[in-house]
Amino acid sequence: MRAPQSESCQRSSQWQGATRKSLGRFRLRFASAGACPRCMQCDTKFDFITRKHHCRRCGKCFCDKCCSKKVPLPRMCFVDPVRQCAECALISQKETEFYDKQLKVLMNGATFFVTLGTSDKSELMVCRLSNNQRYLVLDGDSHYEIEIVQISTVQILTEGFTPGEKDIHTYTSLLESQHITEGGNTRAIGMILQYKVPGSEELTQMKFTASEDFSCNKKLSATWLAAMHKATKLLYESRDQ
Repeated sequence: MRAPQSESCQRSSQWQGATRKSLGRFRLRFASAGACPRCMQCDTKFDFITRKHHCRRCGKCFCDKCCSKKVPLPRMCFVDPVRQCAECALISQKETEFYDKQLKVLMNGATFFVTLGTSDKSELMVCRLSNNQRYLVLDGDSHYEIEIVQISTVQILTEGFTPGEKDIHTYTSLLESQHITEGGNTRAIGMILQYKVPGSEELTQMKFTASEDFSCNKKLSATWLAAMHKATKLLYESRDQ
């Protein structure tokens, strides 16, 4: 009988399943023993004393020193900590934090003024991640469901620097290979999504702006935007893993 998955494993599997088209299907392939006579990090030669170890995330061969970290790997349903190289361990730690904290924030939702396309009219809507983690659901007078795999780019709008001087927006891309820059000492105030509507090849743009009317809602919106930024950044960093 197969043991039931842990809650973190289930959350990880759902999120990864929802974004599989963005990241590509991952299949762990261990590097063959004969193909790696040396550590793929420090180039130390393997022998009877210096043994080779495979990273459980990327599958590459490393010596004990370069593959000594043991951390949980929920995306592959390893509940107990497993051996990973330093680079993979860092990403796995970020993922674990995301599943435990930011994912709940995204599913609880927040309130934004939403503007569709080039329209000059905005609508107050609640935006949240769906329970199956496959859609962004927007509810107001209108209703939208945006499939995660159809999102092309996410741009987080920030404030905190003098406009025109160091006004750097945080920008991440799910389907394209764009460089990520972070706005430093800034606060998230909005977001621009570009996504494809099923059956259309053209991109649709949607702008989210945090409400200025209620300080509590504005703080919640900023927290939600920060969680969305972490999600897209994780997907960007994990796209080749």
